[in-house]
Amino acid sequence: MRRQSPLQTKSGWSTPDRIIVKGFDLCQDLMGKVSLGDMAFLELTDRLPSPSESVAFNALAITLVEHGITPSALAARLTYTGAPESLQGAVAAGISGLGSVFVGSMENAARLLQEEIAGDSAKDLDELAHDIVNRYAEKRQKIPGIGHHFHKPVDPRAPPLFSIAEDNGLSGKHVSLMRKISDAAEKKLDKPLPVNATGAIAAVASELGIEWRIVKGIGIMARAIGLVGHIREEIANPMAREIKARVEEEATSLLRKT
Repeated sequence: MRRQSPLQTKSGWSTPDRIIVKGFDLCQDLMGKVSLGDMAFLELTDRLPSPSESVAFNALAITLVEHGITPSALAARLTYTGAPESLQGAVAAGISGLGSVFVGSMENAARLLQEEIAGDSAKDLDELAHDIVNRYAEKRQKIPGIGHHFHKPVDPRAPPLFSIAEDNGLSGKHVSLMRKISDAAEKKLDKPLPVNATGAIAAVASELGIEWRIVKGIGIMARAIGLVGHIREEIANPMAREIKARVEEEATSLLRKT
């Protein structure tokens, strides 16, 4: 018979009079003493952040809370319109729309940075960036973390994130490599390809020691807050029904004329 390993978690446990989270007493050590961002950092790293790490991590999370009427916001609003009894369902619908195009590209950028630095730790970063750009160019693949379809010539979120990282002693190899990839890609392809928000977030999150598979979680947690805000606005000033009516009218207008 296969020997079964014990089921264990370090996330939390409770008794009738105590709740322990990551080794901290929720009521005595955390409530009223740490921010929501610091609590998220604790969940992702099993430790509370230093003051400088707290500033940087909270900046990453704040960057991703809101970005207007994105597909995920529309999905949340439309779902709430159809099921107003399920706030959580509407938020979940919006979260399900986060992927490689919206928010999720930071995961691919973080993976690139972490795996390349771990695999070629002794290689000069300029040479490493050059190799990465050539490899992606040969495969005709888009390099994650650089360029933006809308924010041009610069994604306004990236420079302040890099500045915050530098001010707090978190501008290391990952940040440097991300910037060098951008420079090498611009020279190779002869067009502006600045680091975008997800590239900057991936780089700073990597400096914070957050494993690439979890980096997208920062965006998921942050955007959930934004989606609740969209639903609150939808309740006060609805637009989903109007959007649905306009889409239906336009999409079927030719059929109606026949």
